[in-house]
Amino acid sequence: MISTAIRVARVGSAAQLAAAVLMILGFPALMLAALVPSVPAFAAAAAVTYLADHYLHRKGSYLINRLSKVRAGLSIRFLIRQLLLVLLLARLSLSDGLIFYGAIACFIASYGLQAPHGALVQLIRNRRRMPVATRNVDLASRVRIPDAPPRRLLHRSAEKMLHLDVAAVVGLLISGATDSAVAGFIGIGVTLVLGTLYVAALVPYVRGSKIPPNAEKVLAAVDDWLGEYKPETVLYFSGSKDSAYQVNMWLETMEQLDTRPLIILRERAILNNMAPTTVPVICVPGGVHLMNMDLSTVRVALYAANVGKNIHLLRVPTMKHVFIGHGDSDKLASVNPYSKVYDEVWTAGRAGRDRYAIADVGVRDEDIAEVGRPQLAPIQTWQGVPEGPRDGSADGHCPTFLYAPTWEGWDGNPGNTSIVLAGENIVNQLVQADPPVRVLYKPHPFTGTVSAEAKAANQRIIALVEKAAAARAGDPAHRADAAAQTQAKAELTRIEARIAELSGSAEKGDEAEATRDGLVDVAKHAEIARLRAEWNDAYWRSFPVWEHRVITGAEPRLYDCFNVSDAMVSDISSVVSDFIASGKPYAVTDSGELGVEEFKRQNTAVRAAVILSNSAAELGELLGAVRDPSADPLGVDRQELKQYLLGPDEPASIVQFNTAVRQLAQKAEVRNLGQETGAAAAEDATSAAVADDATAAEADVITG
Repeated sequence: MISTAIRVARVGSAAQLAAAVLMILGFPALMLAALVPSVPAFAAAAAVTYLADHYLHRKGSYLINRLSKVRAGLSIRFLIRQLLLVLLLARLSLSDGLIFYGAIACFIASYGLQAPHGALVQLIRNRRRMPVATRNVDLASRVRIPDAPPRRLLHRSAEKMLHLDVAAVVGLLISGATDSAVAGFIGIGVTLVLGTLYVAALVPYVRGSKIPPNAEKVLAAVDDWLGEYKPETVLYFSGSKDSAYQVNMWLETMEQLDTRPLIILRERAILNNMAPTTVPVICVPGGVHLMNMDLSTVRVALYAANVGKNIHLLRVPTMKHVFIGHGDSDKLASVNPYSKVYDEVWTAGRAGRDRYAIADVGVRDEDIAEVGRPQLAPIQTWQGVPEGPRDGSADGHCPTFLYAPTWEGWDGNPGNTSIVLAGENIVNQLVQADPPVRVLYKPHPFTGTVSAEAKAANQRIIALVEKAAAARAGDPAHRADAAAQTQAKAELTRIEARIAELSGSAEKGDEAEATRDGLVDVAKHAEIARLRAEWNDAYWRSFPVWEHRVITGAEPRLYDCFNVSDAMVSDISSVVSDFIASGKPYAVTDSGELGVEEFKRQNTAVRAAVILSNSAAELGELLGAVRDPSADPLGVDRQELKQYLLGPDEPASIVQFNTAVRQLAQKAEVRNLGQETGAAAAEDATSAAVADDATAAEADVITG
């Protein structure tokens, strides 16, 4: 019942639902208290509405945002409360008193201050929004970027300004209860003085040295930096804030390039969600600004997604354009016809080349290069399940099965994800397996964003895993090394505190200040990377080896889950192709019910997989392969498929990638040199033709 109400009200928790109900009921209670009239009842109802409103704003409740759409926004709610207070004063027979007119004047004046306050806040924010936001780019030495205003002035500024009426409301209620106007006038004075001071405090930030440089100066500084840095290889990315993972997966590869790298983003939300990196980053929201930027030294542009804004860089002929994607799978996105706009398409192995040939979408075979997958370097190869007891004891081993389904996709195809039709069957069989196994459930972050059915199935699967984990924890047959886990948890706390310290846990400034101070400390960056590896090790030691887990969020990463797992169940996605790098057994669900042969024919990555129907009845084959690797019938097939999908192990993928970048840069240089030579030859020919025409004209004059 409560969960249904939470879903309908679009609030995040039972506490938010309670606050929403109290706020909504509080206003009728205010009216009733004003009509009675009752000062204590009005004060109590007012306190409830103030506190509930503040709590919902602090939590960022969706309900609060929707109230403004039905003409019940923040300002209206405050106005209604003030009008009801005026009604209360009238019902208390104070309408002929000076305090009554003082209250009306106060509320009118406070709303009069809202206009300059709102205008100043918006002006400050607009002026401090940079035309280009950067990281690891030294702009501070080229343009002066002042400090951001104190956060307390701008953060939730409208709410703060409106809440200044609390002093007047409290004073007026005291006057209504005591028949003395002193408290009311004091409260009115405090409200008006604080409102005036708030407006006055904002004025300095719209004038003089506190204003950031204009767009022209900032863009000139960026071009100056580009001329000095001379980037050679660009990773270009555009997308929604939820797609930041698609660029994050390439950050380490960009850091390992032999050429000078640069990352160009198009959305501020991506910049805010991007992982830390040592590579210079420029976020250019405006297409015109990007097209006017000096990128003359860039020879190779890498694209991680097929999006419309790519055209703003694709138009530059002096660089070669390459689609590298954000995963390698048998999904239709891996053979998008849009890919033919690029000079080259880079795939991990031979399989990617063959996909384009079969799809026949216009990508020529000679424009495809196999470069491996540099991101897969952290994935460890399987050595089989360790020997020893498998009863979940502290010194034993419990085979770990990772269930990592993909999301439902945009097209509603039932074959996209196994969550809806097969997910619960898969998890039920795994948690009931005998001998026991451990289940790690890591759903795709987009799960449930399109399909309510997928969202509900995901929640049921989470409940299944958590219920099984609780039952296993209560089973005396499963022992845990409490001391070791306590020590690991202490390590996690220590590491997290150190990472927060290195990352800067203090409040950060706005976009302009972040651009000015966005130079990475390389030593700190390296230490954070080491600490994250230590965190990952401590995380897996912080709970028993037999404990089922639901894993969401950025940490632990998917590849970390690969490394602690003995097998995986998934769907058609790049997750499968990546997992193949481990050489471990895996299963893929045929949720579209194509049949084993047709499913394998259509999807290269499943040729060495156990194919599951929606009933997951075939899961025993995967369990058997893990328990007895010598009896695994697909081991050899997995090794062959690994090379076909991901390319050879030698040379290392990053070496292959760097070689491909270097070779394509040389092609760009040859092309540009040819254009320059051709232009020079054309200019010489034009000059010669003009000279010949002049000579002929002169001869005509003489003979004439």
